Amino acid sequence: VVGGKTETLCAQIHEPKEPLSIVVTLRTDDRNLTILQQVCKWSYTLNIFLICIFKVPVVTVESVASVDVAIQGAKTSLNKTTKILINPPQNLLFIQSDKPIYKPGQTSNSSLCKLFRNSLSCQIGILDLSHSMSPEAAQGFYTITAWDEKNQQISHSFEIKEYVLPKYEVNIDFPSILTFQDKEVTLKVCAKYTYGKPVLGSVNAEVCSQSYGYYWRRPSPDMINICKKYSMTVLYSLHTQNCYPLVIVYAHYDDKMINVTLKTDINGTARFSFNTLDWSEKPVQLQVGGVFAFRYYPSGYHYIRPFHSKSKSFLMLTNAPEKLSCNSDATVTASYIIQGSALKTGQKTLDFFYIVLSRGSMAQNGRLSVSVNSGRENRGELTFSLKSTAALTPYAQVVVYTVLPSGEAVADSMNFPIEECLPNKVSLKFSSPTALPGERTSLNLKASPGSLCSVRAIDQSVLLLRPEAELDAASVFGIKITTNSDVKAPVVCPAVDNARMDVDLAGPEIGFGSKVSNPPQKIRKFFPETWIWDLIPVGRSGSVDVTKIVPDTITKWAAGAFCTSPVGLGVAPKTDLTAFKPFFVSLTLPYSLIREETFTLKASVFNYLPKCIMVKVTLADSPQFTAQPCRGCTYTQCVCSEESKTFQWIITPSALGKVNITVRAEAVQSRELCGNEVVTLPDKGRIDTVIKVQHDHVLNMMFFFSIPLDSPQETSVSLTLPKVFVKDSAKSFVTVLGDLMGRALRNIGDLLAMPYGCGEQNMLNFAPNIYILQYLESTGQLTPQIKDRAITFLDSGYQRELTYKHYDGSYSAFGNSDPSGNTWLTAFVMKSFGGARQYIFIDQNNIDQAKEWLGQQQQENGCFASVGRLFHIDMMGGVSNEVTLSAYITAALLELGVQRTDPMVVRSLTCLRESSSDITNTYVTALLSYTFTLAGDEQMRQNLISNLDNQARREGTIHLKTPDLDYPAVETSAYVLLALLSGPTLPRFGLNYSAGIVHWLSKQQNAYGGFSSTQDTVVALQALAKYSAAIYNPEGSITVTVTSPSGQKNQFTVNQNNRLLYQEKRLQEVTGTYKLRAEGKGCVFVQFALHYNIPPPPDSLAFKISANTGVCKNTTNPAFPLTTTVR
Repeated sequence: VVGGKTETLCAQIHEPKEPLSIVVTLRTDDRNLTILQQVCKWSYTLNIFLICIFKVPVVTVESVASVDVAIQGAKTSLNKTTKILINPPQNLLFIQSDKPIYKPGQTSNSSLCKLFRNSLSCQIGILDLSHSMSPEAAQGFYTITAWDEKNQQISHSFEIKEYVLPKYEVNIDFPSILTFQDKEVTLKVCAKYTYGKPVLGSVNAEVCSQSYGYYWRRPSPDMINICKKYSMTVLYSLHTQNCYPLVIVYAHYDDKMINVTLKTDINGTARFSFNTLDWSEKPVQLQVGGVFAFRYYPSGYHYIRPFHSKSKSFLMLTNAPEKLSCNSDATVTASYIIQGSALKTGQKTLDFFYIVLSRGSMAQNGRLSVSVNSGRENRGELTFSLKSTAALTPYAQVVVYTVLPSGEAVADSMNFPIEECLPNKVSLKFSSPTALPGERTSLNLKASPGSLCSVRAIDQSVLLLRPEAELDAASVFGIKITTNSDVKAPVVCPAVDNARMDVDLAGPEIGFGSKVSNPPQKIRKFFPETWIWDLIPVGRSGSVDVTKIVPDTITKWAAGAFCTSPVGLGVAPKTDLTAFKPFFVSLTLPYSLIREETFTLKASVFNYLPKCIMVKVTLADSPQFTAQPCRGCTYTQCVCSEESKTFQWIITPSALGKVNITVRAEAVQSRELCGNEVVTLPDKGRIDTVIKVQHDHVLNMMFFFSIPLDSPQETSVSLTLPKVFVKDSAKSFVTVLGDLMGRALRNIGDLLAMPYGCGEQNMLNFAPNIYILQYLESTGQLTPQIKDRAITFLDSGYQRELTYKHYDGSYSAFGNSDPSGNTWLTAFVMKSFGGARQYIFIDQNNIDQAKEWLGQQQQENGCFASVGRLFHIDMMGGVSNEVTLSAYITAALLELGVQRTDPMVVRSLTCLRESSSDITNTYVTALLSYTFTLAGDEQMRQNLISNLDNQARREGTIHLKTPDLDYPAVETSAYVLLALLSGPTLPRFGLNYSAGIVHWLSKQQNAYGGFSSTQDTVVALQALAKYSAAIYNPEGSITVTVTSPSGQKNQFTVNQNNRLLYQEKRLQEVTGTYKLRAEGKGCVFVQFALHYNIPPPPDSLAFKISANTGVCKNTTNPAFPLTTTVR
């Protein structure tokens, strides 16, 4: 039950023999609540049925309570106690954004609503939020997180991306299942613009037959691709063969068998029943089989056990054929068989009781009396109504029972699905389904009186680019109950702002030689991606009409609304309005360009008028670009009804920033025939002019900066521009983040991953989960939701990896189908399983067997031999020879907790010591420094780290540059950081020194917090997590002051509440020396970024690609080598 909620108690006393008093008490830790106290007078009534309404005590956490029942009479005494769980009131939080995707610089709009779980009524109204994105915002996923007073939280994610909206969608209609009986099938391909008109073009369709098996096998060289490609311009409608096979159902019982022959319907389903009157209580086997004309299918079996009843009395609820309607009462039917011998002699009536439960509460209850005869078998039906079915959504659990005089209970229960309905009935409708751009339209909104509604209308093109789950009744009932866990929501990406201008001319119908005057032009210039985003109250009448101006975009507008009121939540079915005009021009542009970059401008003219027209298209001159006509192009052409023509120019922008491109399409008078038709001029809309904005955009990042704090620190940062850059293109920013793992944690959904694929791919996704969990746990930031998700991934990855285990305990990409296990992969699996032990169950035998197999690969000198094949070579990182492999395995053993005195470890350390004197490679030195740190050899550790320090590069940060490209710098620097943090602090190599390495590693992170390769990500996250845990201060608060060259100051505050918040400020002075002061306690990550454009290189070719083919030698299985070179 839920604390603070009103509940119902039903008490039934069967055949009392005397007056009785009944007391029901609810006992919690801090109070006793008497729910029912009543004296029941004795009568000839066989049953006493009591109903009591009470309020459950409020609790703040899950609490176990006791329900004590005491019944007392002169001769009767009964005491019984049962336990119930009281949950604190739970809420539903949801966030809806206006779009699922945004462009940099656009504004994100969001609405947040908090609902009571049971009533679905809103507690605080609707909170409307907006946030303007920086024009230089990095592309990726962003998250809005909201908390309530109980620290229950919900998160909604959206994406920022540079995109161009699609103009049409392609739908494919093809049967989801084909059977051997289908000789022909119909494939339908339909392409339509967002405004509903078909796209003219050709279709290339591929129909592929795929083979499925229970086990994945490596491709055989003899296998061929059976995909076929069909090019079609005419679509034929084919017909399937109707064939409904006969099936025979057999029932085996008591050494007997009966059968029935059935015919399946079009869905392959057949329904049947057997008379079970003479069946015993032994199990019954049902078998179904059939003779098919083309193929044999195995039989199906089902075992059923009869319901046990001492008196052979039964009760069975009848299932509803479909979901019950939420708009009307529903009837529930139950059939019963009551043996006369189970009744008292002369008994005339029998009481049946029913209880209806929904969402954990009792919604209805009642008693039904039926006439019975003790001298014969009683058969019949019970019926009762489910009232207020909308309040029972999504399921009503019905329990029906009776108690016979012997004390035997005869009962049945069933869940009745009810269509998802919300208590607030909301509708949304435009006054007309179509409208002209710029025209006034009316939007009618209906809801429960007093409702506040959030209304949204967005361009259908946005949903084509990034579909999102619609907010409807089904999604509302699927909303996660907030329990201190994150709920992600769709991401919205902003689009480039395009300004388009349209000119309509109206005039009389004229023939040749007539004179036409130029009426005033109407300019189209309102082209939003979100048209309507409003909070609208409906008032006492429950209905309101809102007048809106239709945007100038020719598209379909998808509108929806949700409303809240004391009655509850309501969601309107989606409605559409199509903005359309019969003659218009549309431009096709890339998202952005570099200045002086040449591109082809395409202008498509569409004619949906009933007659052919002659169209003249002109591109307006502009100082912002130069334009040349394409070779052989003509700009006056005939466009007939339901056709389109495309016109092209070669454009070279010469201005920086927004460039206006104006194209004018005009229906002109002409004596030429269009085909066999005479050219006509429309009454209006003869001219369409479009202005689109093109962006110039290149981004270069300068560097990152981070400061660990135990006392106030100051430093300076110099921002300088290169000698060659585009004038007026420079912008500079400073950003502050309170956690070095912040970017990784902001995109934890991209780092936490469900392992999949072969034995190598599986581990690539398995390992990062461990280090993310270790960091979050060590810093107290691990939420139940993240932990549950990560543990699910780890469990799945662990079970999957065991399928690639060899009988000898080793691991490889394809398990026992490979000749042998792989040394490195086996060590990686062993190390990862060891790290996962603290979160999931890992059978120690799997780790021990891997260790034993690795021991068998150890050579006489103590080093390990590389055995087996590894397909993903990159996952090894810099491990490429005997020494690095031995160091990696030794470190893995020591991380597992294997003692340093273990013979296997002792021998391998001996090998590494003997090899260390000849090593000059920084990667090998770094890996050895970490290995000897774990081994506790401080002398070797000191020597190796000092050697590395002499080779380190210091450019405001510290990192190890590897001359050999086979040895990655990120992994090398990460191993040095692990070596510094995994043992006692060395002189000159404290946290300040480690911070220099962290600065450089942070600079190499991608937008999601990962690194360029998997092994880089695994080792670097392990090192960063260890460093962040070392400097983490749960009570730290820091103030960062950034002072510009002219003395202007910007302050940032970082504390525990906003340490993961990405704070950014644009700097007014692009270049110069900035002073940075940080004071407080903890750690802060400061990033300066300088954005500027650079001109393209003199060579007009962005890249060059060439391909050469070899000789085809095999005629039975044709194949030839293809060499591709890209420069």
